[in-house]
Amino acid sequence: MQDLKIALIQSDLVWEDIAQNLVNFERVLQGVEKDTDVAVLPEMFTTGFSMQPEVFAAQSLDLGLEWMKRMATTFNFVVAGSLMVPDNKVFKNRFFWVEPNGELQFYDKRHLFTMGNEQASYEPGSKPLLITYKSWRIMPIICYDLRFPVWCRNTTDYDLLLVTANWPERRILHWNALLMARAIENQAYVAAVNRVGYDGNGIYHNGSSQIIGPEGTVLQAALHEHAVLYQTLSKTKLEELRLHLPFLNDQDSFELNNS
Repeated sequence: MQDLKIALIQSDLVWEDIAQNLVNFERVLQGVEKDTDVAVLPEMFTTGFSMQPEVFAAQSLDLGLEWMKRMATTFNFVVAGSLMVPDNKVFKNRFFWVEPNGELQFYDKRHLFTMGNEQASYEPGSKPLLITYKSWRIMPIICYDLRFPVWCRNTTDYDLLLVTANWPERRILHWNALLMARAIENQAYVAAVNRVGYDGNGIYHNGSSQIIGPEGTVLQAALHEHAVLYQTLSKTKLEELRLHLPFLNDQDSFELNNS
């Protein structure tokens, strides 16, 4: 059974400076280990968590997505992360999964951060995304989505919950607890990348990017620094855990209303 090597890129973001962020991340990706399968960038990695999509979204999509395609092709691994994008007459906080062959999939953030007034600038998504890659089933979510266990619930659909975020230090206790809970309750790996540094609103982010095993063990983590976290995820260990502790078989059934 095929393992999957993840690289989480924990970094500061230059506020609303698309070109500089792309330069900075390209420099980081040049040093990523060559046997990496998936490299994951923070939420809104071209701009930071900006509420000015009417100014930056078109350029973020045009430059950011083409850059992701080029990086994936150049380095021969998946490049993933979220961008602010225009979508007809509205804007979305959109996660892109870009493969080395140019194929891409996307997921629009379902739960918008109302305390930051995100809902005033963006429209929510309505559908989860399940990615299949190298025999792994992967569900991406964006930041605030992490607080909503029904949305994240694993009905034996996924092996890896992939989280990209701008989660502030002042609520990092919640982040740490929720990541571990999502791994344990869903018997899945969780790989979560957060930014570091101050954003344009003076809010500090300390990272705490993590890779957590399906039994809740933190395998990798980093605080207050630029870092690349690597972990090779074992499908064999995951399936052995689910076989010997088949908790998912006893979960309550439900239907999710996506409207």
